[in-house]
Amino acid sequence: MSQYYKVGDQALWNPSNGAFRLFMSHVAVYQEAVGLPSGIGPMEADECQIDPIAFAVFVDALLAWHSKTRHAVMATLSEGFVAAVLALAEKANTEVDWQAAERTESGCLKTASDPHAREWTAALRQKSRELTRHMAV
Repeated sequence: MSQYYKVGDQALWNPSNGAFRLFMSHVAVYQEAVGLPSGIGPMEADECQIDPIAFAVFVDALLAWHSKTRHAVMATLSEGFVAAVLALAEKANTEVDWQAAERTESGCLKTASDPHAREWTAALRQKSRELTRHMAV
């Protein structure tokens, strides 16, 4: 049995049970980190509804939080979750405020895969695009 993330009747992602549990654990951690609800509702009858308005606010807050993180370990730990949330946002047609993140990018070393990359937003966009292809429905 697997779980479905949905906006209304539109299924966005159908992860395995293990991926679902791990993702939802991270959702709880990052809701606390950014101080906002994610808009991702509880799992009921194998479906998890996403409130598109609350989710959009959370996505922008999460990206802003990640962009300001200067701690190398925190940036590395959060990068994968942020990319997964951005991929989910892409599938939900959620507008993302990349400009705010790019403004804070100046001179910041961010990505775990390339610690010398100055354009971490481009790397994060690429990672989220790759994940979008793996989020099967």
